[in-house]
Amino acid sequence: MNNSKKSANRIPAKAFATLCLFVSTLSIWAQNNPANNIVGSPLHKLILAQSAITQLYVEGVNDSVLVEDAIKGMLENLDPHSSYTPAKEVKALTEPLEGNFEGIGIQYNLLDDTLIVIQPVSGGPSEKVGIVAGDRIITVDDSTIAGRKLTTTDIQRLLRGPKGSKVNLGVMRQGVNGIQPFTVVRDKIPVFSIDAKYMVDPSIGYIRINNFGATTHEEFVNAVNELKAKGMTDLIVDLQSNGGGYLQAAVDISNEFLSAGDMIVFTEGRAMSRRDYRATGSGILKSGKVVVLTDSYTASASEILSGAIQDNDRGIIIGRRTFGKGLVQRPIELPDGSLIRLTTAHYYSPSGRCIQRPYEKGKRQQYDREILTRLNSGELAHEDSIHFADSLKYTTLKNHRTVYGGGGIMPDIYVPLDTTDITPLYRELIAKSCVTQTCIKYVEKNRKSLLKRYETFEDYRDNFTIGDDVMKLLLQHADKAKVEYNDSTLSASRRMLDIQLKALIARDLWDMNQYYQISNLNNNIYLRAVAAIKQSEYNDKLSK
Repeated sequence: MNNSKKSANRIPAKAFATLCLFVSTLSIWAQNNPANNIVGSPLHKLILAQSAITQLYVEGVNDSVLVEDAIKGMLENLDPHSSYTPAKEVKALTEPLEGNFEGIGIQYNLLDDTLIVIQPVSGGPSEKVGIVAGDRIITVDDSTIAGRKLTTTDIQRLLRGPKGSKVNLGVMRQGVNGIQPFTVVRDKIPVFSIDAKYMVDPSIGYIRINNFGATTHEEFVNAVNELKAKGMTDLIVDLQSNGGGYLQAAVDISNEFLSAGDMIVFTEGRAMSRRDYRATGSGILKSGKVVVLTDSYTASASEILSGAIQDNDRGIIIGRRTFGKGLVQRPIELPDGSLIRLTTAHYYSPSGRCIQRPYEKGKRQQYDREILTRLNSGELAHEDSIHFADSLKYTTLKNHRTVYGGGGIMPDIYVPLDTTDITPLYRELIAKSCVTQTCIKYVEKNRKSLLKRYETFEDYRDNFTIGDDVMKLLLQHADKAKVEYNDSTLSASRRMLDIQLKALIARDLWDMNQYYQISNLNNNIYLRAVAAIKQSEYNDKLSK
């Protein structure tokens, strides 16, 4: 009996030999590297634990998963932005910031489980072979994709691929019988950071930046030069919902506004000495009024640009307090292609404000609910709900105005969140894609007649209205999605629905530039910015 117990608890010879060899190897390594003695260290403990689990656990374990779980566990108890990304997800994570990917070059949407081309990328591989807006892609190589309930990820996997590779598409086109074959040679497709650039009036320009990537600065300079050629003297920079991106992109764009030697941002951490980023004086926007638009989702690199403009008294911020993400992440590539983004320092605005809002280590869920907390506290709707301690007061560098720290950038002109027109019905129609699907269907049927009737976007903007035909189509989609409505709820939602429908139709007929020219007319932050530039409010805020 005792012998059997001893046998049951005995470590298998192979496992025991492996552990002995492992410990012996570590000991030899430590003896040869006395300055980096791993034996007895926390790292030694971690490695022994992983080896023991792999060799002795009652069931088989996947070493890769075990190690990934250990890495995630370590990072979870740090700050909210240190993270681990598996190798298969790294490319998808970095593509939007790198400025390009390889594929066929179309903007598309899914309608009734069918892929519809919204617009081919100008000069891209699909446009070159004759694919046009409104085409329905039915087959990809030998696979039928229509009616299969594919996800966006599924579609991307089929359409994207290495530059130079070919993909055969079967396309249905309105007015043409049968499925038309197209062979597309994949190429690098640009990913743009600037959604829109246009003249608000003869002197005010508008540029919306959606992230800070590898090509953002170049895009920004090109947009500025284009608007200057049209007479721009003052500029609105829209950073609403811009989650950030590369530090250097934010620094380069900030440099365009500031004088030589002006501080843009500085970084500092426990293992990283302070590093200052200053303007060179080579910028092309050192004169004229500047207004930056922000909201609660404006974060990271966007806050660097906002802080640089505000602290140097180069312009004013209009909107709501930014997110407060001021942690510097250093990407650490692991041998298998996975990536750790490890926080190594904090961002500080030129006046010395730490951009990062307070957090408790390991309490990620609480941190992620910040926007809900702000909503519940009244901050998003009432400026007098925001209170700052005297210890959080800072002074701008030139006009010596009072600004506040404590996380995020507080605007010079606060604009409350207006939810009056955002009815439950409107939210549900948007959430269930009824509005988007309506526009796709309407434009698919009426594209030629619309473009013939409205030869220019300006003609469309000034004269097109949402008629009964569009609303009838919307209600058909609402019925299909089981959205409940009545005359009263429709009437209360109609103004917002009309604006969004008109903006989306403009997007599908032209592009995002036209979408924002219409949708901004219902954006109170944008409207306040235009008014501030035209009136004395801009100068009044800078002089205080």
